[in-house]
Amino acid sequence: MTRPLAILARIANDVQLMFRRPPRQQYAALCYRTKKKTGELEVLLMTSRDTGRWVIPKGWPMPGKLSHEVAAREAFEEAGVRGTVETKPLGVFSYPKVLKDGMKVPCRVQVYPLVVTELAKNFKEKGERTLEWVSCNEAVKRVQEPELRDLILDFQRQMAAQLPDAQTE
Repeated sequence: MTRPLAILARIANDVQLMFRRPPRQQYAALCYRTKKKTGELEVLLMTSRDTGRWVIPKGWPMPGKLSHEVAAREAFEEAGVRGTVETKPLGVFSYPKVLKDGMKVPCRVQVYPLVVTELAKNFKEKGERTLEWVSCNEAVKRVQEPELRDLILDFQRQMAAQLPDAQTE
């Protein structure tokens, strides 16, 4: 009888350790463009492969790559977009990552703006997600994470000062 209790005690200890761990780090790209005719700012949203919720391209750290480089690579692999990524992060948001076994792991995502200059016809996850260019206001309605909504609104405010330049193209 002590063996099952020992196993349960070990599982309980493992679960406690898991919840005490710091959030896992990810890097994301807030992909954007301005419409040539109107100067309107648009951001790229895509659906996640597992839950179908609206997200931005993000991924885990990669050996030998800086965080902003990871963000740019994820944008290409997941959404087929290339462009210039900023080296300074826009900010951070948190969300619970649901693993394949159903367990939720807290993740902290550092977000880098990426101005899109190229759309690829073929990329790694083509056909696995729905991609849509939307206004910042529409993006805020679609994403579930409150901190990501705030980042998008902050980005929109920062870009508003540059919009007159975008309209003269």
